[in-house]
Amino acid sequence: MSAPKVLLIGLHPSSVDYTKWPELSPEKLNNAFEQARAELEAAGFEGVWCLTDTGESAGQQVSTHLESFQPQIVMIGAGVRTDPDLLPLFEKILNIIHLKAPHSKIAFNTSPYDTVEAIQRWI
Repeated sequence: MSAPKVLLIGLHPSSVDYTKWPELSPEKLNNAFEQARAELEAAGFEGVWCLTDTGESAGQQVSTHLESFQPQIVMIGAGVRTDPDLLPLFEKILNIIHLKAPHSKIAFNTSPYDTVEAIQRWI
């Protein structure tokens, strides 16, 4: 049996407003993303990151990943969900998931460091 596929959606480090996340830097964020993916693989999942911008192309980026990867679970990161300025982006992502991957479970983490726990809630 193949590993369950997980699409991890987050903001590309170049799209993050670090004034809202002063504890982060592009390097820390990249390291956290890689750590989360490695932990998922160690837990028996196949994880792929879709790191979006915050503009018009974000929806197409998510759509393309959903179509090509066909995940069982889609995890939307806290950076997308918790910034009130990104509410339209969050809505767009949810609706694209609903359209392109209607049978996928949706999970939410609070940071890249609890991604595995967020995914395991839905297996």
